Order: sequence, then C-alpha cells, then structure tokens
Amino acid sequence: MTRTPLLIALAAAAALAGCNDKQAAKIPPPHRMTAEDIGHYCGMNVLEHPGPKGHIFAASLIEPVWFSSVRDTIAFTMLPDEPKDILAIYVSDMGKTPDWDKPGADNWIEARKALFVIESRVRSGMGGDEAVPFSDRAAAEKFAGENGGRIVGFDEVPRDYVLSSA
Repeated sequence: MTRTPLLIALAAAAALAGCNDKQAAKIPPPHRMTAEDIGHYCGMNVLEHPGPKGHIFAASLIEPVWFSSVRDTIAFTMLPDEPKDILAIYVSDMGKTPDWDKPGADNWIEARKALFVIESRVRSGMGGDEAVPFSDRAAAEKFAGENGGRIVGFDEVPRDYVLSSA
C-alpha cells in the first residue's frame, strides 16, 4: 500500500512534465518575412521600410502581428490595450543582416534574449527613434561605436523611449 501513493505521485509528476513539454513545444518559431506582412500600426508592407522589423505571437491570436520597426514591436508589449498572452517576440538580428536597407527575411532573435542599441543617430524605417537589436554584444558595441547610443537588454528599454512621440 505504501507504494501506491508513490506511484500516483510519480504518475502525476510525469503527466505534469508532459504538459510542460507540450507548452514549451507550442512556442512558435519565427516566420520568414514576406511581401504579405503588414505593419500592425502603420498598415504598410514591412518590406517597404529599411531597418529592423519584428513580429509577435500571442496565444489569443491566430497569426503573428508584424511591425515595421522594433520600437513598435516593443511598444505592443507595453500598451494596455494589446494582448498580454505573448508567446514569442522576434526581432531582426541586425548583426546578421546584409545592411540597414535589407534587414533580412529570417535572421530573427527572441527579443527577450537580444541586446538593443537605443538613442543612436540611426532612424527606424518609419523615421523615428529605434531600438536596434543584436544577438552578439560585439556587434552591438560596434554599431554603438559607429552610430552613438547605449546598449540595454529588453527589460531595460525605457518606456518613455518607446512610447514618446518622435
């Protein structure tokens, strides 16, 4: 009889581990950027603008939400009327891009793992301030050295920097 509670506990632990594996597996991978992707706030094709882009997956939405700038991508996470059930936030890794005008269709990094150069002289594709994402600190430092700005993590990007008008 003493084995029965142990077996039940082990079965429950295995079931919970299975649920956690299923939840982890539900985090969608980044999508390749195409001509059909329209910026959430600007209503324009994201490929028509230079600079880094972003897209967000939320559990309550069927399709990813696309953004013409990383600043808009981060703003989505801060605004009270946007979904809060975010599964993944992908931004262009500008350390792996051919150039500013062609940020790449599939060189994404999860935003919460990226480093951002903020307050640089470089403007976003929509003409405003930009949070320029990198997966590699050396690439971020090189960009900041050439364009000014400072390096911060996702949670350190100031709310005022993202939500202030250009």
